[in-house]
Amino acid sequence: MRAFMVRMTGRMAPSLMLAAGLWCVPAPAAAADRVRVALADAAGPVTVASAAGLRLGVPSGRRRAEISEVTVAPDGDALRVNNAPVQGGRVMLEGDGPLTVTLHEPGEKRRWRVNGNLEIRLRASRLLVVNVVDLETYVAGVVSVEINPEWHDEALKTQAVAARTYVLRKSLEQAGRPFDVYADVRDQVYAGLQHVNDAVRDAVADTRGEVVTFDGRPIFAVYSSTAAGPTEDAVNVWAREVPYLKGVDCPFDRESPRYHWRASIPFDAVESRLRDAGYPIGALATLTPASLTGAGRVKDVRVLHSLGAFVVTGQEFRRILGYASVFSAKFDIERIGRDVVFAGYGAGHGVGLCQWGAKEMAELGYRYRAILRYYYPGTEIRPRDRVIMRLPS
Repeated sequence: MRAFMVRMTGRMAPSLMLAAGLWCVPAPAAAADRVRVALADAAGPVTVASAAGLRLGVPSGRRRAEISEVTVAPDGDALRVNNAPVQGGRVMLEGDGPLTVTLHEPGEKRRWRVNGNLEIRLRASRLLVVNVVDLETYVAGVVSVEINPEWHDEALKTQAVAARTYVLRKSLEQAGRPFDVYADVRDQVYAGLQHVNDAVRDAVADTRGEVVTFDGRPIFAVYSSTAAGPTEDAVNVWAREVPYLKGVDCPFDRESPRYHWRASIPFDAVESRLRDAGYPIGALATLTPASLTGAGRVKDVRVLHSLGAFVVTGQEFRRILGYASVFSAKFDIERIGRDVVFAGYGAGHGVGLCQWGAKEMAELGYRYRAILRYYYPGTEIRPRDRVIMRLPS
């Protein structure tokens, strides 16, 4: 791609200088080598800057400019690049060094510093912003924020292999789509280069290419912060039997700040959030955990209201009330009054690897391969060149 792009080192001309037929699209890359990370999927204006200068590709041709910063904004069914219209609905940006990506939203700015390239596409009058980045660089950008980068090196290695495995699996599932993973909790949190330290770099380098597999393929390597007891069977969270995502004992995470928690949500807010989620609710009367999983998490919640009653799963109930309010489905409803008061244990869905459990196991002397095999029973760790990169038929 480098040979087909025009260096941008000064001020943008107000008009486009197009060469018909030139559209700089990166050549398809092996799933193991490149990751397509959606930094945002419904963004407003985006500013991209690089001290080393930028190169730009557009579907309809090329433009010459002498700048080190561009702003891409949606404009109906077209894009504007530094206020000049660009047809075709997408642009590619590449720099010789790190790119600073700033998303401008009302009242806030979100910013990443990333390596690799950017593809910005128009989608429903908003922007899809995708960072196309080397796999191992991506893994470092996940490890540095998914756990504390100051943790034990064996815990960092555990997280590195899990993150690498997760994105390889997602790249298979997302083939033919415009990106592989979100950069947030819908997949794995990815912060680019901002928080990567030497310990993270070493952990990624020491495990380079290592993948957790089942039947030779990368597993669905999910993880959460704190199990606070046994981990959960996948079937109880996603109604999907997965042989390597069966619950195991986890007595290792008692140091987690979310091992035990309490939360208080206004009664009216609970009622309105259920209504906003589409449930036909009258005046809310009471909430009762109706059933528990074998690991002690709430499987179903019975909601009694003035128009009747309905049952919602514990995981859906958590999502509706907010993951930052109800930290896990392992909770009791302590009191219902002006506020609904929850008392609970753990953080996250509880399936697969427990991050705080991995931390303590590492401090107790367990190596990262043993930690991974413990939380993903029946799996095997393979080098990338021995991994089957296709989904089972």
